[in-house]
Order: sequence, then C-alpha cells, then structure tokens
Amino acid sequence: MGRRNVKRFPLVMLGGIGVAACVLGLFRFCFASRADAAAEPQNYSTELKEFARFEPIDAHTHAFKSDAAFYAMIKRLRLHLLDICVADSHNLFRALGPEIASARAFIRGSDGHASLCTTFDPEGFVKPNFAAEAIRKLNENFDQGAVAVKIWKNIGMELKTPEGKYVLPDDPVFEPIFEDIAAHNKTLVAHIAEPTVCWRPLDPADPSSDYYKEHPEWYMYIHPERPSKEALLTARDRMLEKHPTLRVVGAHLGSMELELDEIAKHFDRYPNFAVDTAARVEYLMLQPKAKVRDFLIRYQDRVLYATDEVFQTNDSAANARQEWLHTYERDWKFFATDETLDYQGRSIQGLKLPEPVLKKMFHENAVRWIPGILPPS
Repeated sequence: MGRRNVKRFPLVMLGGIGVAACVLGLFRFCFASRADAAAEPQNYSTELKEFARFEPIDAHTHAFKSDAAFYAMIKRLRLHLLDICVADSHNLFRALGPEIASARAFIRGSDGHASLCTTFDPEGFVKPNFAAEAIRKLNENFDQGAVAVKIWKNIGMELKTPEGKYVLPDDPVFEPIFEDIAAHNKTLVAHIAEPTVCWRPLDPADPSSDYYKEHPEWYMYIHPERPSKEALLTARDRMLEKHPTLRVVGAHLGSMELELDEIAKHFDRYPNFAVDTAARVEYLMLQPKAKVRDFLIRYQDRVLYATDEVFQTNDSAANARQEWLHTYERDWKFFATDETLDYQGRSIQGLKLPEPVLKKMFHENAVRWIPGILPPS
C-alpha cells in the first residue's frame, strides 16, 4: 500500500458533529483501504509466480492513478515500472504538466516500484529559445529523479514547419536536447513511425488494425501526404549516427515489428540502440517460432521487456489490474514456456527461452539500458 498523508485535526476543537464526521471519514478510509487490499488476488497462477521470481521490469507503461490495490499488485509481482509521459496534442493522456504531476504522484506512492520517463513538448520548436527551454525543464526533471526521456511519433508524422515541411527526428532543432540527455547519462525512448499496416490497407489479422479504425488521424494510408515509414526510420537512423553516445531504446520493437533481420542489422550497426517489446509481443507470436527464438537468444542484451499498459485516472482499478495481470501471464507463458497459447484463433507455442536470456529480457537489460531505473539498494 502506498503512503498517504492524512491531515490530522485536534478533535477537541471540532465539537460533537465534527467528531462524528471525522470518525466516520476515518472509518471509511480504513475500510476502503482494507477492501482494496482484499481485492488483490491471493493466489496467482504459476506463470505469474515465475514472472515475479525474476523481479521483472516493465520498461514501457503509462500509470497515472494512485490506488492501494494496484500498488499491492505490483509489489506482489516484485515488479518495477518505467512510467512514461507523452506530449500529445490529441490529448491521448492529458496536458503535459498535469500528466507529469500525475506520474510523479503515482511514483511516490509506489514505494520504489516505479521510475519516471519524462518528455518535452516539440510543438514550440519554431521558437528561438525552444531547445534551451526544453533542456531547462528536462534538467529539472532529472534533478527530481527522471531516468529517461520519451519522444513520440508526432515528430515525423505530424509536426510541420510554417512552410508545411514535416519535422523529422534528426532535425537540427533537437540536437542540443539529445546532446544534453546524453551528457546527463539518461536514455532516450524513441517512438518513431508505426507498424507497417499503418501505410497499407487494413488487414483484420494485423494486431494494430483496430487501433487505426479508432484513430484515423494516425492512419497514414489515408494521409499519403505524410512521410513514408522508410523516410521516418531513415531519419531515426541518422539521429543514431549523429549521437553515438546517446542510448536509444526504440519503442515498439523500433517500429520494425515484422522485420527481425532489419532489427538485427541495426543492432550490429548501432551499439547505442536497443528495442522494447511494448505492444508488439503479438507480432512476435505471429512469426516463425524458431526465427523469433534464435533472434532473442542472439541479441539477448538488446531487447527490453515492456507492455505499453495504461492506468489512467478515470480507469477502473479492478479492470486495470485484471488487464495488466492477463498481459503479464500471457507474455510470460509465451517467452518462458513451451505451452500453447491461443491468439486470434491460432495456436501459438511458447518459445521457452533459456533462463539467462529471460533474466536479461525481464530485468537486466532495463537496468543496463536505463541507468537509475531501480532505486538504490
């Protein structure tokens, strides 16, 4: 259970009605806290118990609601979260300032089970002091414990100059910011581009198709004027070349979810580049088992386990816990066992990765690629 600050008033100053109200409020607080804790399942599956044994790190989440039972869940799983903020003009989450504040509140209540990945708003990139102001705010966040910085797909896919040219991730305007991130030994989490289906007619069998039905603003097939996926990833690669001392974790398998050979080439070419599995485990499930297993073993130092799970302030805590637990159980079964899973009517056999590989994917790689993600022991 997270720490709570309860303001105490001297009862002698309240009178009979005030005392009754205060006692009733205290009773409700205690009862609600116990009810929340009791709602947490006491008997986790074998998969979740094994998952917890590795002290897992989920290197890509968005958690903004403080909840006693949710905290109990992550503690019971011995889980640590990288809590990522996003600068989104579409208000996927909320305005950036309140979003960072909510993330900090969640992290404070987690008793060391979460760390902050902050961000900057690229919308003001045309302002003369844009980079300096972004750096100032990021450095404040670093001083307050942020361990990483996120850039999002709006860079490259939405942001435009006054002349109508799309601003790509290797644009010189961002270079001082990236240099400062590297100088502070922080990590850049880079969500550049989208799954390939984003530029093609929707395929019902593709795990991302439903997202583009719900978010046509990001469906590039109906926005042919915007940069191609190839152009976006090429710009990302130029960014990697320009900043060889900057650690970059490519979110969502680096948007190369169907091309493990291409990810391998990037690992060989860019020693400062890793990827996370956030919201892309399904793509691994749909590819040949032997190829995926060989890739994860060969590049066992370069893949961070992540989910992209969300816990918003208006979400049901019980539903969120159920969703997060389901994801962790499914993913562990896929990576760690040879059991059969059902996905979209297909039988998927687990990879049964060697235990040393699992330790790296679920824990050690996040520690290495995102220094400071765990609190000092």
